[in-house]
Amino acid sequence: MSRVLVVDDDVYIGDMLESALKCAGYEACRAYSGTEAVMCVQSKDPDLILLDLMLPGLSGEEVLKVTGVTPVIVMSAKIDVDSKVNCLLEGAVDYVTKPFEVKELLARIKVHLRNMPNKGRCLEYSDLVLNTQTQELLVQGQPVKITGTEFAILKLLMKNPQQVVTRSVILDKISYDTPDCTERSLKQHISNLRKKMHEVSHKDYIQTMWGIGFKLSEE
Repeated sequence: MSRVLVVDDDVYIGDMLESALKCAGYEACRAYSGTEAVMCVQSKDPDLILLDLMLPGLSGEEVLKVTGVTPVIVMSAKIDVDSKVNCLLEGAVDYVTKPFEVKELLARIKVHLRNMPNKGRCLEYSDLVLNTQTQELLVQGQPVKITGTEFAILKLLMKNPQQVVTRSVILDKISYDTPDCTERSLKQHISNLRKKMHEVSHKDYIQTMWGIGFKLSEE
């Protein structure tokens, strides 16, 4: 089941979209501000984002810059061409002006999710390639065997390559698939992952931000 994140501070619109998404067979999650949206992108790992531009906290334009490879459909009352062009150039896959027809929006969602290469979809960073379907990791072209927990951690970091991902966010996100990972064992899982990648490339890919969390090292 695909997960769609609805980012809109208008409760009525959000409730309407959440209901429509669930009826269409999607899992829906909500964010009411730009700041909350960034946290949800990290913790919920959505397959697609519906993003309003006029938000409290961070603006929709600012959120768009940190959504990584996740497809974003902008929903906005801004109808000027410059707003549309800027969002599309910043990485949005579509732009829908308010008010919109829910039926049309659902069709657009279906098309963009269908066009995503679900099988064999890869995340790339530096000389790392992670296949999110098969959970295979290549380091400088060499296969590296990793555990399910290590895969979940690395996937989260690679989907947020410019950000520090806190320990609490990592534990919350990977708990869906790896409930055995605890705050105490997280450090060991990351240490094991670092060691496996270092043995191939002699490079350190994961940087510890002491007291906060982890991020990918600068290329």
